[in-house]
Amino acid sequence: MCSMPSRRKRKRPASAISPLANNVTMRRSVRTASSKPQQSIQVLRGSENVFEDLGFAAEEAANLKVRADLMLDLRRYIQERGWTQEEAAAFFGETQPRISNLLKGEISRFSIDKLINLLARAGLEVRVETKLKAA
Repeated sequence: MCSMPSRRKRKRPASAISPLANNVTMRRSVRTASSKPQQSIQVLRGSENVFEDLGFAAEEAANLKVRADLMLDLRRYIQERGWTQEEAAAFFGETQPRISNLLKGEISRFSIDKLINLLARAGLEVRVETKLKAA
């Protein structure tokens, strides 16, 4: 069996310093008559639900917001205790990859029911509040 040399470029050793490191030049911003005029930036205040602002349907946006809020509470609970993913998994009766999904905010992997069950296991009270949206 014969092996072929790798075609990949070898990385420089970590101790190597770029030859350009000592040759840094400052560039000045020069505005000429041909430069485009600066455009104004319009900033819009978002609603209470970022998912609505992103264009999701009202029903889906509400569901995503609830799940996101519950996930943030669970993440805070785990981080306040300084648990590793393995320790959190043992406490919640879940697998480590599942806790990893939770901590990364992979919202599509969790239902509201599942998140409420995890919060209840942690001894956190979950309250649901509804209010009429302003027109």
